[in-house]
Amino acid sequence: MSDSESEYEYANLSESGSEESDNYSSDSEDSSEEDIAVDWKEISNVQPNPSPQRFPFVITPGSTFLLVDNSDILAYFKLFFDDSVLDILVLETNRYAEQQPSKSDSQWKHVDKNEIMIFLAINILQGLIKKPEERMYWSTKEIWCTPVFPKLMNLRRYQSIKRNLHFCNNETFDRNTHPNPKLYKIWPIYEIINNKCSSLYIPERDITIDESLMLYKGRLGWVQYIPLKRSRFGIKLFLLCESKSGYLFSSIIYTGKGTVITDKYKDLPVTSQIVVSLLEPLLDQGYCLTTDNYYTSPQLANFLISHKTDTYGTVRKNRKDVPKFIQNKKLKKGEIVAARRGKVMIMKWQDKRDICLLSTVHNTEKATTNKTDKDDNVISKPKVVIDYNETMGGVDRLDQHLHDYPITRKRGKKYYKKIFFHLLDISIWNAYVLYKKDGGEKQNLEFRSKLVESLIQNCHSDTNIKKSGRPKSCGILRLTERHFPSFVPPTPKKEAPTRYCAVCCAKRDSKGKKKRKESRYMCNICNVGLCAAPCFEIYHTKENFE
Repeated sequence: MSDSESEYEYANLSESGSEESDNYSSDSEDSSEEDIAVDWKEISNVQPNPSPQRFPFVITPGSTFLLVDNSDILAYFKLFFDDSVLDILVLETNRYAEQQPSKSDSQWKHVDKNEIMIFLAINILQGLIKKPEERMYWSTKEIWCTPVFPKLMNLRRYQSIKRNLHFCNNETFDRNTHPNPKLYKIWPIYEIINNKCSSLYIPERDITIDESLMLYKGRLGWVQYIPLKRSRFGIKLFLLCESKSGYLFSSIIYTGKGTVITDKYKDLPVTSQIVVSLLEPLLDQGYCLTTDNYYTSPQLANFLISHKTDTYGTVRKNRKDVPKFIQNKKLKKGEIVAARRGKVMIMKWQDKRDICLLSTVHNTEKATTNKTDKDDNVISKPKVVIDYNETMGGVDRLDQHLHDYPITRKRGKKYYKKIFFHLLDISIWNAYVLYKKDGGEKQNLEFRSKLVESLIQNCHSDTNIKKSGRPKSCGILRLTERHFPSFVPPTPKKEAPTRYCAVCCAKRDSKGKKKRKESRYMCNICNVGLCAAPCFEIYHTKENFE
C-alpha cells in the first residue's frame, strides 16, 4: 500500500484504537487461548483459491416516492421536513414560550408554519454566508450589512424563536415509559427524520457503517473525545450510509451505557448489536457491508452470512476467534498469511505495518493500481484492500459535505437544539442526493441557495416586520413584497424622463442582441424601470423573465 493510499486505512485503525477505552467497547471480544477456533484452514496466496460467491442482490435500489416535478428543490426538502415535523415545531415552540416566565417573551406572538420555514431558511443561509457572530447578520454597518436578513425577520423575533424552539412537551415526560429518556427533548423529531431517511430511498448494494462526531463542548455525560475526528469533542452518532453517494439511511445517537439499540440482538457483542440494529431493514437482501476494525469480527460475519449479507473490512488481531498463527506470524513487506472457514477469510498483509482484514467475498488475490512508487514500479495490493478503500468512505463523504456549509453554530449550550440543526443539515444533504439521483444538475451550493429562495418565495410575508425609512428591495424578495407602478421622477433637465425597461432589455432579438425599450414607469421599491403592461407584472411574479 502506498503512502497516500494507506493514509485512510491507518487513520481508521488509529481512530478505532482510540475508542478502546470507550465505555461502549466490548472487552469480551479479546481473544484467549481457549477462544481460538480450531477449524480455520490456512490458505496460500501462491496457489489459486477461488473467491466465495456473493449473495444475490434481490432488491431494486432507488427512490420510493414520485414527484410531479423532479426539478422542484423545495419538494425534495419537504420529503423530510413535511407537515408532521412542522406541526411539532409550531405546537411545542408555542407551548414552551407560554410556559416560560421570561419578561422578554411575555408578549409572545405565536409562530405558524410559514414563520418556522423562514426561520429555517435564515439558518440555512447563515451556513452559506459565514460571519463570526450571529447578530452580525442584522448589522447595519456597511462592512457587515447583509440586507436580506432584516427583511426576512427582525433580530429580536429571530432570537425569540430560537430561544423558545422546542420539540416535546416537558410536562408529560415520564422517564419510566419513554422509549429513549436521554434523548426525550429531541426524540419526536429524531424519530420522524430517521424513519423518513430509511423509507424514502433503497440504497445500492455497497453500504458502510462508521461513527460520526457532531461538535459539542457543553456539559453532557455522553460527550465523546475522538482526536482524529474533525470536531474532536462532541456527540457521537453511528451511521449507515450508501458507500457511493453518502446518503444516510439510518443512525443511532450514542448516549453512553443507556444507548437504545434493538433488544432482540442482546446476545451479540455490543459493537455487533450496533451494526445489526442499523442494518436490520436491509438483511436477507444481498447487501455488502464495509466496516472498520471497531465493528468487524468473525462472529458478526457469521451472523450476517446467516442473513444473506456479505461483509468485509479491517479487523483487530486480538478479536475473539481470530487464528493464533495469523496473530503471531512475522511477515516481510508485501507478504500475506490467510485462513478460511467456510465463506469467511481472515488475512494479514504486511505493508508499512501489518494490516488484518476479514472478508466474505474475497480471496488473497492481488491487483495492480494506477499508482507507482518512488522507483516507478506499479503498486499492487490485495483486492480486498482496494475495495475497502473504495467503499469505506460513505460516512466520511457525508461528514465532509456537512462541514462545507454548516447550519449548526459552534456556540450553543442546548444539546437538543444542536442535534435538531444537525438533523436539518442531514435532511438537506439527503434531499440533495435524491435530487442528483433523479437527474438534477445543480451542485450542493446551488441546491442550498435555490432551497433558500424557494422557502422565501413560498413562505415569506413582510406584514409583521417593522421598517424605518424608505424600503428597498432586490433579488428574490421582489416576489413577496408589495410593489406599485409610478412615474419616473422629473430631473432638472427633463420634466418627463424615461428609463430602460428591465424586462424588455433582458430579452434578445433573433440576432442575439439585447433589445432597448424605454418607459415612463418604474417601481420605486425595486428602483427599476418597467413598462406598465405586461412587464410590471412579469417582473414581480416570475423569477426568470429573459
